[in-house]
Amino acid sequence: MADLLTGDFYTFEDLLADDERAILHRVRAFLQENVVPVANHYWARAEFPLDLVKGYAELGIAGLAYPECPGPKPSGLLSGFLALEMAHADPSMATFFGVHTGLAMGSIATCGSEEQRERWLPEMSRMEKIGAFALTEPTGGSDVSGGMRTTARREGDTWVLDGAKRWIGNGTFADLIVVWARDTEDGHVKGFVVEQGTPGFTATKIENKMALRTVQNADITLRDCRVPETNRLQRAGSFRDTAKILRGTRSGVAWQACGIMIAAYEIALRYAKEREQFGRPIAKFQLVQDLLVRMLGNATACLGMVVRLAQLQDAGIYRDENSALAKAYCTTQMRQVVGWARELLAGNGIILDYDIGRFVADAEAIYSYEGTREINTLIVGRAITGHGAFV
Repeated sequence: MADLLTGDFYTFEDLLADDERAILHRVRAFLQENVVPVANHYWARAEFPLDLVKGYAELGIAGLAYPECPGPKPSGLLSGFLALEMAHADPSMATFFGVHTGLAMGSIATCGSEEQRERWLPEMSRMEKIGAFALTEPTGGSDVSGGMRTTARREGDTWVLDGAKRWIGNGTFADLIVVWARDTEDGHVKGFVVEQGTPGFTATKIENKMALRTVQNADITLRDCRVPETNRLQRAGSFRDTAKILRGTRSGVAWQACGIMIAAYEIALRYAKEREQFGRPIAKFQLVQDLLVRMLGNATACLGMVVRLAQLQDAGIYRDENSALAKAYCTTQMRQVVGWARELLAGNGIILDYDIGRFVADAEAIYSYEGTREINTLIVGRAITGHGAFV
């Protein structure tokens, strides 16, 4: 059985049921044996390890939360710990998995008809088909709900999509891309499943990224892209339905932030015990211990927050502002932790061989996606004051 993570100082993992802890440990073993050893290799080359997808599929955890997919239904706590574990190994691969299972599958599960869920989710749960989620646009990020320019025009039993999307994770190779577009007739945002290879759909890899380099983000162009009515998500009638998906995945990002903090802390702790200066390990110096304790404190506080968030999810009483606060706070603390870890490693902290540089860079992307700190702050601010202050 896998050991507890060193950074889980209050052993929150013990809150899992025995069968769920066994699943977590099986995933941890796979990640440590197959993903961690090659993470730097693929990150440096900005390439995606397609050969690892089969291994992820064999874990049997993609889509566990959805009724159409086989297997026992996980608690919110297990789902959270799985997101943490993946980010702890490699934030890029955690993002790949989160886009597929959370954003793409989540869109179909939440907004698709029964026929659509049965049509796509089982294949996606086996990872025979990979999903992507196309919401952000070249000129629209935080304001995309009101400023979406991608349009959908109905012609009989066909919808014609025109526009552009940006930063679409998995976009270069995904089989099914959930595209959000504004209906030209009623002005509401609707969701469409566009299959890779559809005429009028083009995906171009975004180059020269400094973060999540393994993730294949794409610029997507839609020009007279025609999809059948059967590919329109039947229960997506406005942006409020899109927001339902983001509420759930936003909490997953907070868990990812905890995984990154724990990884950074463990890298720094290991280095402090091994690195010698002035004739002794630097772990014996007071200032080094101070940095380590700050890192551990941040990680532990944030882990306590997301554990409670998972409990609220399981009870069916969590709200948008709960996820928003966790995402905003945990990713802010994450930036501090990876910065302190890099500081502790000094010059070696910027060399990929020591791992922490990758986490420092990747943390910047985690900090920004699924709603910036400012947007999530405004969601919480509206909830606690009763006044919206967006624009």
